[in-house]
Amino acid sequence: MENSKWIATVASIWIQCSCGASYAFGIYSAALKSSQGYDQSTLDTVSVFKDIGANIGVLSGLLYHAVTDHKRGAPPSSSRFGSGLSLVYLAGAIQFFAGYFLMWLSVTGVIEKPHVSLMCFFMFMAAHAQTFFNTTNVVVAVQNFPDYSGTTVGIMKGFLGLSGAILIQIYQTLFDGSPSTFLLMLAVFPAAVSLLLMSLIHVNPSNTTNDKHHLNGFSLIALAVAAYLMIIIIFQNMFAIPSWVHIVTTVVLLMLVSSPLQVAVSAQRKEKQPPSPAMAPLIVASDKDGGVEMNLVQAVGTVNFWLLSVAMVFGMGSGMATINNISQIGESLDYSTFQINAMVSLWSIWNFLGRFGGGFLSDVFLHRYGWGRPLFISLTQAAMVAGHLIIGSGGNLYIGTVIVGICYGSQWSLMPTITSEIFGVKHMGTIFNTVAAGNPIGSYILSVGVIGRIYDMEAEAGGGGSCHGIHCFMVSYFVCAGVCVFGFLVSLVLFFRTRGFYALILQRRSKQLLV
Repeated sequence: MENSKWIATVASIWIQCSCGASYAFGIYSAALKSSQGYDQSTLDTVSVFKDIGANIGVLSGLLYHAVTDHKRGAPPSSSRFGSGLSLVYLAGAIQFFAGYFLMWLSVTGVIEKPHVSLMCFFMFMAAHAQTFFNTTNVVVAVQNFPDYSGTTVGIMKGFLGLSGAILIQIYQTLFDGSPSTFLLMLAVFPAAVSLLLMSLIHVNPSNTTNDKHHLNGFSLIALAVAAYLMIIIIFQNMFAIPSWVHIVTTVVLLMLVSSPLQVAVSAQRKEKQPPSPAMAPLIVASDKDGGVEMNLVQAVGTVNFWLLSVAMVFGMGSGMATINNISQIGESLDYSTFQINAMVSLWSIWNFLGRFGGGFLSDVFLHRYGWGRPLFISLTQAAMVAGHLIIGSGGNLYIGTVIVGICYGSQWSLMPTITSEIFGVKHMGTIFNTVAAGNPIGSYILSVGVIGRIYDMEAEAGGGGSCHGIHCFMVSYFVCAGVCVFGFLVSLVLFFRTRGFYALILQRRSKQLLV
């Protein structure tokens, strides 16, 4: 079978499905805590390094640029091991294996208990590996489908958001009740998948006849996987599931995850037919278009970079702070353990819907009306204000977490796409990973500096211990709503500043439709 951009997309999707181990921390955190003798604050410190590693991927962006820069203007390589992209995947695979394998050795007692700082390094290394896979998959997708970058980024980020739930389903089928074995699985499985598939991934932005139709096929599969996982999660929280049911449901899940290959085969078959002029891509990116190509230093010197970064600190930070504290919020509002577990489990589904929907819908409105993507950051942050107010006022926590989860996820598809459009694709990996640092920064400020501190004050005022009642998180989430209002205004400024760029896209569209 020809190694086309469609096969490359399928390989990227499968790697994304395997590399989101940082979203499965809750499975092995108790084993890590008990085996190492950590208290809760120490475990939280280790978890912070997970968030830092998974979100600060500047090194992955620099490596991607270093191994691909010499190929600018040259024909894309299709040799089995000729692509420099393999080096990026190899760097990620080594870190993935080393980080989780060393944690497994520590938890099982094969090696002596490492110092906390060393365990933090293990966790950072394991989570940091994810950025090498994610950066390559996202940037290659944008370069292969420049006219539908929002949709492709949404697909890649969406499958990454689902990967934690996919890995947990595999674990519950094979090793349920053995979280230490799950660590060994995380050391081996994602690294092996990336090493097996990395030679299939390459940049090949060929002008094909009906990209949108086939990308919609990938999108429908992603939605089907999310819906299937949601049903499984709900039933697992409601009933005791026997092992044979776990096996059947996991087999069906793997069949769904494998189905993008059929879309790729169909796309390749239709590509061999004569192209139809009416179905030519609306926007074709190339170096000759005169588009802006900035490196990280140049981007940091622009107002647009800081507007986007500040918006992400508030949008991503408040969303991450919510999921970090959802259990405590539920307990304070007297939700049952079942209800809290269901909300935590379903967060990955809402996160996926935001990641996928943000990219897909922004593409639709860009192509039809020329609406700039920063407008969708403004709209989603305005919606987050409502979500935070619902949580803070003691309203329905399900509704609040659905709104915040979807809007938080959308930032992850909108931000990389906007980065590629404003600053260019050449250094996209480095720049969007720098902007993504706003996630742990905002989360730390809001989780520790605001939510944690106010919660402790309310608990002390109530005689110590845990805090119960609306007042425990009311002020905190009114503050989160306030910062999202500021994020809304900042992103709105970015929208007005970039209107000229998106007007240029409309002009290109008009010219191509006249040809």
